[in-house]
Amino acid sequence: MSVSIRDCKYSKRDRQWIQDVYGEYLDSLSDLNTGFFSVIGADNPQRDGIFADWFANDLTHPLVIAQGSEPAGFALVSRLRFPTSGEKPADYRMSEFFVRQRYRRHGIGRDAATLIFDRFAGEWEIVEYQRNPGSVRFWRKVLTGYCRGRYTEWSGNGEIRQRFVSQPKTMPKS
Repeated sequence: MSVSIRDCKYSKRDRQWIQDVYGEYLDSLSDLNTGFFSVIGADNPQRDGIFADWFANDLTHPLVIAQGSEPAGFALVSRLRFPTSGEKPADYRMSEFFVRQRYRRHGIGRDAATLIFDRFAGEWEIVEYQRNPGSVRFWRKVLTGYCRGRYTEWSGNGEIRQRFVSQPKTMPKS
């Protein structure tokens, strides 16, 4: 089955699906022992504000990742309002990216990331926690394939940052 992405800002069903699986996402992050992710769990009133920002902010692009017609994960692409001091801001940042456990290791995440990068052409930044070696390996593998290894990576403050420029593949004219 093919992998697709769809904008869910205006789909009540897709927005609700993301909210329903968000706890699963937080559980997968809680293993990192940062102390942060348990704070924004299902019982926290700030959770509604998080989703309000995702779905109403003109600088965010919440996406559902689907395999065939089944939702398999979600992503949040953001445009930064304020760059980090002294840095040129990237055009896009992969703020959130989650593929449900049963859909992992089938190329769905890789295919979804490729579709996202092709849809939003420009300079990208991806940030992962160094404590999450699975995520670091995943993004290195995806970027090595997508960019043919042409990306920059640096680490600091417990994070690994990667920057690259996405250039959607153009189809030859017939």
